[in-house]
Amino acid sequence: MDEFINKKPKLDMSTEQTTDTAAKQEEFFQPVGQAAEEVSKETDFNEEGIRQTGAEDAEGHPVQEIKSLCMNCHKDGVTRMLLTKIPYFQEVILMSFECPHCGFKNSELQPAGAIQPKGAKYVLKIEEKNDFNRQVIKQETATCKFVELDIEIPPKRGQLTNVEGLLVEMIDDLKADQPSRLEQNKEIHDKIEQFIKKVQSTLNAEEGTLPLTFELDDPAGNSWIEFIPNEPAHKWSHVEYTRTDEQNVQVGIITEDQLAQIRQKRAAELADKTRNPTASGFISDATDIENFENEVQNFAATCPTCYSPCVTHMKQVNIPHFKDVILMSTTCDKCGYKSNEVKTGGAIPEKGRRISLKVDDPEDLARDILKSETCGLTVPELHLDLTPGTLGGRFTTIEGLLRQVYDELHSKVFSQTSDSMDAAAKEQWNSFFTKLQDAIDGKIKFTVHMEDPLASSYIQNVYAPDDDPNMTIEDYDRTFEENESLGLNDMKVD
Repeated sequence: MDEFINKKPKLDMSTEQTTDTAAKQEEFFQPVGQAAEEVSKETDFNEEGIRQTGAEDAEGHPVQEIKSLCMNCHKDGVTRMLLTKIPYFQEVILMSFECPHCGFKNSELQPAGAIQPKGAKYVLKIEEKNDFNRQVIKQETATCKFVELDIEIPPKRGQLTNVEGLLVEMIDDLKADQPSRLEQNKEIHDKIEQFIKKVQSTLNAEEGTLPLTFELDDPAGNSWIEFIPNEPAHKWSHVEYTRTDEQNVQVGIITEDQLAQIRQKRAAELADKTRNPTASGFISDATDIENFENEVQNFAATCPTCYSPCVTHMKQVNIPHFKDVILMSTTCDKCGYKSNEVKTGGAIPEKGRRISLKVDDPEDLARDILKSETCGLTVPELHLDLTPGTLGGRFTTIEGLLRQVYDELHSKVFSQTSDSMDAAAKEQWNSFFTKLQDAIDGKIKFTVHMEDPLASSYIQNVYAPDDDPNMTIEDYDRTFEENESLGLNDMKVD
């Protein structure tokens, strides 16, 4: 367990002193690993194969030992486990294995909390050497990818490390097998040696090796890349997504057999619809003509998290002087999953759209705003920059959108990272939240800039049909990269 104590974050822990020598040092903290070593010598395993070491962390969580099979020599070793809380993350289980016969050691970190409702993907742009020091929590379900190096680290044991640590560990694994490769195939050995030198050059931030894009994708939603406040928006991004069926199997929500049953059920439903194309899943009123504009449509759906039957509510809404949009809401009574989405209809426009609004009156906070999934939003006065995909599609007011941003950043970023921040970083965060709250309360003036390549976003014009003196709307030609990300370059319409 000592290897955990020596790594960040450090956990202050103590234990009762069990010897006369230790009694003289009651005023000092004792590492959990050392305490476990001393106490475990005096206790034996119970009938269930568990031994209470007597050591515990500062919150009273005990260190336990269980007998485990050593995968190196296939004899019995000992695994120590501690359920604790990392200050800037969440509850985790620290596990350390040691075999007294062959000396093999291993340690790993596993999440103790629940699987999140959605998966999470983080992207970090590494532009200088200091960026390699960003802390990373990589759970066993997460995949790491370094785009420019064409490196992908598959899911394996959980780790609390940094970006540099991931690359160094990968280099060490490659170097360990190099002697055998040299004997078996010198050509492969030389290519891997060149690749190792390339990665080391990148770690040293040599000229021409940066920037580097680091992606962390965790279907369970429990991994994380350190965020630094007030940095440029392009350096760090976080997007949540709905897991696929295969990812639900990967994180253990369903089994392979359950997945096969779900696919069979879907195939049967599709066959029924094919045989009876007039059948509808809509639950509506008893009128002969469906009035989609004035009623909420309810149709049967399947929860994407637990696959239980649930109901999706859909309402078509016409936004004056804009277009029709579809509001969709899904709630699962069994697992509590909730989803709210806004979809815009119609053909894809030829140009994107930029909208800017000067908010100089508290009444402007009550303006309706539609932010689609493809829209980016910035507020320079608040140092706020939302990349496309953040918060998903939202139809709310300007005040409501700012409150959602406040709640998301405060609950999912600041509250989980504040314990590990230095005084300067905390001051930056507090300054940011103060300005954001002042904007919500209408105490300061600011400007909202929206850029949507699909022109599917909107801010209410209170002077309509006349022009709004505080709002500018500009259509622009999409770039090739924007068309590529939207899949428009591959579309064939002829």
